[in-house]
Amino acid sequence: MNRSPDSSGLNGTPRIAIDAMGGDNGPAAMLGGVVRALRSDPSLRFLLIGDEAQVRPELERLSFPAGSVEVVHAPDAIGSAEKPSQALRRAKTTSMGMAIRAVKKGQADAALSAGNTGAMMAIAKLALRTMPGIDRPALAALLPTLGEHDVIMLDLGANTECDVQNLVQFAVMGAAYARTVNGLKKPRVKLLNIGTEELKGTDELKEAAALLREASYLPMQFDGFTEGDQLSRGKMDVVVTDGFSGNIALKTAEGTARFVTDLLRRAFTSSLRSKAGFALSRPALHMLKVHLDPNNHNGAVFLGLNGLVVKSHGGANAKGVCNAIGVAARMVRNDITRRIGEDLDNFRAHAFAEAAQ
Repeated sequence: MNRSPDSSGLNGTPRIAIDAMGGDNGPAAMLGGVVRALRSDPSLRFLLIGDEAQVRPELERLSFPAGSVEVVHAPDAIGSAEKPSQALRRAKTTSMGMAIRAVKKGQADAALSAGNTGAMMAIAKLALRTMPGIDRPALAALLPTLGEHDVIMLDLGANTECDVQNLVQFAVMGAAYARTVNGLKKPRVKLLNIGTEELKGTDELKEAAALLREASYLPMQFDGFTEGDQLSRGKMDVVVTDGFSGNIALKTAEGTARFVTDLLRRAFTSSLRSKAGFALSRPALHMLKVHLDPNNHNGAVFLGLNGLVVKSHGGANAKGVCNAIGVAARMVRNDITRRIGEDLDNFRAHAFAEAAQ
């Protein structure tokens, strides 16, 4: 399973290890996503890691280009309710653990799983360790907006409590991610707060804001604070917060999206006149459905590790898995780990120079 020289993602052929057993829909969704990804990008290569007795039949049912996939048997899988401590003890024999270890061993450029988030973070941190200059990795994801690009938000649950340095590091990592995924030269970065005024918020938020305002040499534009009701307006490219607040904000946004779609469905089926209105409004409603579909924004990333790990929604379908694969491939090709490292080195060098004055 050792990689050949031409399999390097930096040479244009990312090799991605797939946890075929993770998620609500198992091998069917994961392999379906691989097929869709290969249709749009035949240069991709995959390690499909899971129970061979379940993966092989699904593989035979689908059509894969020759040489694009390799099946690696994993005797175990991590359950959705399994505690991270239990998952760590079984990591070496599970499909998730083996996918992440493939990145550590250099057999893959990135790992992708739709499984247990807590277990995934624990295994990834232990196997890959954090990058120099990063105290804690963060979970970042794309959220839909009314703007030209999705907004990147981090942390979304990996760290419930964060200090000033954590928030600054998250901002640096989020900006590098925005430059990679959305192609932005100088992403607009904001800190999530209870108000936009400089005097509002915790001491950690105010101090982190002060440090980021002074870091004008970094490839980002720090725009101060934002409130939760502005997340979807398209007025920022990166939103930084602690994992506790970020997870609540994310779940609230997802719940609101479901509420809106369910409310519209109920309204348009309440009477004959409503049903007629639905027929006339169908194109606009389809656009709304596409915009709010989590499968179209799938692919959360653990940033700050010595290796690339991508988390898919547990309930993602083949289209959602394909989109998560696309996120992983773009990160590999743009060498995001190097970009983050360079930005952190730059930040530390300026901080050291200022302290020495």
